Amino acid sequence: MTLDPHPWASELVTLHAHAWQRLVRGVHDRHAPARHPTLATVSPDGLPATRTVVLRAADPSTGRLELHTNLHSAKIADLMATPVAALHVWDHGSRLQIRLQADVTIAAGPEVAAAWARVPEHSRTAYSSSQRPGHPIPGALDYDQQADPAVFAVLSLTIRAMELLHLGADHRRAQFTRASDWAGQWLVP
Repeated sequence: MTLDPHPWASELVTLHAHAWQRLVRGVHDRHAPARHPTLATVSPDGLPATRTVVLRAADPSTGRLELHTNLHSAKIADLMATPVAALHVWDHGSRLQIRLQADVTIAAGPEVAAAWARVPEHSRTAYSSSQRPGHPIPGALDYDQQADPAVFAVLSLTIRAMELLHLGADHRRAQFTRASDWAGQWLVP
């Protein structure tokens, strides 16, 4: 008899808790799969747009996540037009896919000063106003990035729904929604 290496996947409550544990770990462990999830938005012209982001905060008690970005990035225009996003994580060690749907708010300026103070010095150049992310340049290294706290923004994601797919010996899929107070519902995998 082989013991199940993922016993947490057999019950809705433990599956949900494990997913949040993986998200929280992503905030604190730069090698964790949830550290670099894929964020999907809808562009102003209605097209899907995805990019890898860095997870900065995860709070299971409120069902919220936090990301940082440059106010001049394309994702800001996307979110100004349609303030919703999806987040995707594949956690190979847990054999767990985490898919989230969220409402997104954008904060910048004085209200994010405390978050800016925690950004490591070497990471601050990602928040530059000298050239917009994605702006054409003649050569690969023809850019100059000077840190500018005025373009630093915090994205707060309020989770609407979480869908979890565990690909263990027995496949299991479940959905958890804010509307159901995270009660959970098994789905066909």
